Amino acid sequence: MASRKKTYIVIMAGGIGSRFWPYSRRHKPKQFLDVVGDGRSLLQMTFDRFKEMASPDRFLVITYGKYLDQVKEQLPELEDHQILSEPSRKNTATCIAYATYKIFAKDPEASLIITPADHLILEGEKFNKAMSKALRASKEGQRLVTIGIKPSRPETGYGYIQFREEKGAEVLKVKTFTEKPDVELAKTFVESGDFLWNSGLFVWKAQSLIDALKSYLPDTAEVFEEGMGDLNTAKEVDFIQEAYTQVKSISIDYGVMEKSDQVYVVPADIGWSDLGSWQSLHDIRKKDRNGNVVDANSVLYDTKNSFIRLDSNRLVMVKGLEKFLVVEENNVLLICPIDSEKEFRQFVADAKKKGAKFV
Repeated sequence: MASRKKTYIVIMAGGIGSRFWPYSRRHKPKQFLDVVGDGRSLLQMTFDRFKEMASPDRFLVITYGKYLDQVKEQLPELEDHQILSEPSRKNTATCIAYATYKIFAKDPEASLIITPADHLILEGEKFNKAMSKALRASKEGQRLVTIGIKPSRPETGYGYIQFREEKGAEVLKVKTFTEKPDVELAKTFVESGDFLWNSGLFVWKAQSLIDALKSYLPDTAEVFEEGMGDLNTAKEVDFIQEAYTQVKSISIDYGVMEKSDQVYVVPADIGWSDLGSWQSLHDIRKKDRNGNVVDANSVLYDTKNSFIRLDSNRLVMVKGLEKFLVVEENNVLLICPIDSEKEFRQFVADAKKKGAKFV
């Protein structure tokens, strides 16, 4: 593992988790919830995962301003200056640029690990080995390294990495990087066998990312370059307020990774899930003999491969469902096919029209 003193962990914790509605709400999205059922939120599990790689003072969490207090409550190990507040949502390229320039301003030799706050890693030892490889690889030249996962289905919500086959190599040069293809293209990628999912885990030197931003997102780089002297000072909050009005909203995938010729991937089998939907949570949770995940006081008849989650004070009796989601949370009872996550934004919009309270 690279020097703990030069390795910084940046946790992105600003998402709203709309595909986990109604459990995940805008006032408390999924990264702050105990989704897995082990007593720790996804944010806390992410922090725990990286404690061996960096000391607590080398962590930064970047989140939407409204979630600041929840981060402080869940991660008391962090000082206030380690929790970065975004005044608005401008996607991952902007939040990564903010964290990178802030770290670079005080430590130009820093290496960064960028991680979402709401993913699940089941194979801890394999994960640590993959991250060690990625850190070592990132030291060479201007490499931007990501962790690649072998695809199990033609998922349209992930980035796909086509790699150059190199016999015996643990770190592969990326040939193409395609963000969120349509379903037909995703099927082609999976069938070809030479594509990996982008896990959303990135490793690079701070300088490497800054150079890439200057090349591919020069407007964003210019804004943060001008404010370098304000970062890590009392002027930082005012600078960020202004900076976020000047930069465009774009993902790091579209803005940098698709364009750079310095992208490398470490293939890894780490038990990864982005927990992006009820279906993905169903896939990793313990099931009954009929493939159901049940968090409820229930009696099920002829029900298979479903997810039942209700208040334990209520008895639910279900018959004849297959691949369905039945979830009750506060003021909402949702019953739908378990693979309906693409319709959840419409569900939320229609529920608001019916007068449901969402805060």
